[in-house]
Amino acid sequence: GDIVVHVDHGIGRFIGLQTLDVAGAPHDCLELHYAAETKLFLPVENIELLSRYGSDQTTVELDRLGGSGWQTRKAKLKNRIREIAGELIKIAAARHLHEAPKLPVQQGLYDEFCARFPYDETEDQLGAIESTLKDLELGRPMDRLICGDVGFGKTEVALRAAFAVALEGKQVAVVVPTTLLARQHAKTFTERFKGFPVNVAQASRLIATKELNQVKKGIADGSVDIVVGTHALLGKAIKFRDLGLVIVDEEQHFGVTHKERLKALRSEVHVLTLSATPIPRTLQLALTGVRELSIIASPPVDRLAVRTFVAPHDPLMIREALLRERYRGGQAFYVVPRIDDLADVKDFLDKNVPEMKVAVAHGQMPPAVIEDIMTAFYDGKFDILLSTTIVESGLDIPNANTLIVHRADMFGLAQLYQLRGRVGRSKLRAYALFTLPAQQKITGQAERRLTVLQSLETLGAGFQLASHDLDIRGAGNLLGEEQSGHIKEVGFELYQSMLEEAIVNLKAGVSEPAADRWSPQITIGMPVLIPEDYVGDLAVRLSLYRRLADLDTEEEIENFGAELRDRFGVLPDEVRYLFKVAAIKAFCRRANVEKIDAGPKGAVIAFRDNSFAYPDRLVSFIRSHGQAAKVRPDMKVVFLQDWETPEERLVGTTEIMRQLAQLAQSKKAA
Repeated sequence: GDIVVHVDHGIGRFIGLQTLDVAGAPHDCLELHYAAETKLFLPVENIELLSRYGSDQTTVELDRLGGSGWQTRKAKLKNRIREIAGELIKIAAARHLHEAPKLPVQQGLYDEFCARFPYDETEDQLGAIESTLKDLELGRPMDRLICGDVGFGKTEVALRAAFAVALEGKQVAVVVPTTLLARQHAKTFTERFKGFPVNVAQASRLIATKELNQVKKGIADGSVDIVVGTHALLGKAIKFRDLGLVIVDEEQHFGVTHKERLKALRSEVHVLTLSATPIPRTLQLALTGVRELSIIASPPVDRLAVRTFVAPHDPLMIREALLRERYRGGQAFYVVPRIDDLADVKDFLDKNVPEMKVAVAHGQMPPAVIEDIMTAFYDGKFDILLSTTIVESGLDIPNANTLIVHRADMFGLAQLYQLRGRVGRSKLRAYALFTLPAQQKITGQAERRLTVLQSLETLGAGFQLASHDLDIRGAGNLLGEEQSGHIKEVGFELYQSMLEEAIVNLKAGVSEPAADRWSPQITIGMPVLIPEDYVGDLAVRLSLYRRLADLDTEEEIENFGAELRDRFGVLPDEVRYLFKVAAIKAFCRRANVEKIDAGPKGAVIAFRDNSFAYPDRLVSFIRSHGQAAKVRPDMKVVFLQDWETPEERLVGTTEIMRQLAQLAQSKKAA
């Protein structure tokens, strides 16, 4: 039922594996359905021509077999991708050409600063810190993404980078999505920089206007060294005297215009982006090598994973979860998707857990009120904080270890993940309960999101989650405002590989669009398949076919055979034949052979575009066979042989193809 993309025929639906009779022998093929009830059977050895479409699949239109629509779309997109790749390389190149001040760390003071970190650094964290400090010393603008889970110590990386920059006399701007997080970061930074000649200020709507004007003045005249604030810091009204580093926390919350503003800064100042679940586009930029990426995947010592449950809304279960948290002396978050839901849920809580005190908070309250409620909750005056998603980013309340999300189907994947990261930040086991409406049906996409969340229970799954999100949503155009536009045209995997190819080609100075992938057709009349009684699981069989299709040398194929022997036992004949066909296929690619038909009387070989790398060598090779080889009028080459058994056919064809591949490649063969 998955939607797949075939390089030559476009978007179709994968139905399953079928074993067909080809030239008198069983052969595994993938059955694909296209528009107007047409079918295509693709031999398993050509499976690399397929890629997954990869985003939500309900609304995709299938292509027509033999129609021209797909080829036109693909050609258009190829040019577009070349432009995108060109732009990306330009941005990256501009960064490499621009100079940024070298900001080495002042060792003695730096060690003293590090000693204030109350935890042991994990290995990944030290790696990320080291890479970041190295970037700052290079003398060109840094653009690094730190992808680490909620509570895995990304802030510490930011603190140390800020330290190196501030002590060199440059300013640091820390940009965060919410006022609550701005307040928390300002507190952290102020505490850590106490006693150093560094002035930390906060700029958000939680501070009084008069004070805010002072801060703005300080930013302009250079008396403020580090400023923590919301995206207002990116506004035109704020002028920095000497900005050296911008730290963006939780970048998935910023809109495109803020990012454009950051991009303008990027070619001149150092940018450090922190995120637990980078949005697909950011992840894609890091994966295609346009931005540097550090992953912090190892959890802090003593950290336990959050137990996650997805269930229909059940008053009894909710009461039990909240009371259990209360009896162990903790607090709970209860998060709803909309402000309108707050009143109903508040009534529900008053009725079902009358013994617990509930505080209510949402983003439309006056800043001072939010501030008071949060402080009271932090100080333990309330048992439950009932709020909208304002608690989602970065809030750190170690005593809150139960989270209940109302109507979890209405949240995005990264949102749910971030919410789950609000609990389980101390050494206690935390619980997250995602409730669904008891009567209604939820959408397929919501269901996939929750399944993914439930399966990613391990610590440090933010990066995997971002990759799933990339899968469910598609990455969008990497440069501007159109999200997931181009990817819808050809599907995610094909887009990714086209983009990578374009980037590699442009870096190497090739401006022609890259040629399509192609795969030779080989008919030898032998059983070619992995039998079901050898590998029972369909998904595993498909993945083995997929891996085999990507192997290029005889050595790789032999190693793969050895691995199968280890995993599933002695190779049956059909699998041995499949490996031989894979070897023939690798030779065909090198010799530019598009099609081989082999039978008891010999083999017919057709070259792709009727061309061969060294025609004179091919002519001598055919002559050397005397009467046993000739060229037909349609430019196909016929080799006449007596191959009585299929085994002989296989060995003979392999030998001919090996010689042709050598002729097409090596200079010595001539």
